[in-house]
Amino acid sequence: MKKELLEQLKIVLENEKLSLKKELESFAVEDKNNKGNWDAKRINAQDTDMEEKADEMEEYDNLLSLEHNLETRLQDIDLAIEKIGKDVYGICEKCDKEIEEKRLLVCPEAKLCMKCNESK
Repeated sequence: MKKELLEQLKIVLENEKLSLKKELESFAVEDKNNKGNWDAKRINAQDTDMEEKADEMEEYDNLLSLEHNLETRLQDIDLAIEKIGKDVYGICEKCDKEIEEKRLLVCPEAKLCMKCNESK
């Protein structure tokens, strides 16, 4: 892979990492004991009626789902940045061939080439 492209993708990954962390911080806190794990902030619905409690619990459930998706994406980005440091970035985890540049430009944290991704 060309060095310029690698540097460009690393910048994209680092910017996306910052963006994801900022979004997570808006409704969750990072677990100090478990690196990479985030916990959505619980909603305090003690002094509200049953309908409000139900709405707040539904909102909390939605936040848990969002937290999981963002957390997983953040882990994938961290792994991609780590692979750049180990000089193994852009290699398909399934077939060990290079991941296509156009795929990495669209999804820089990709773990699989297009062929392997389609067959999973």
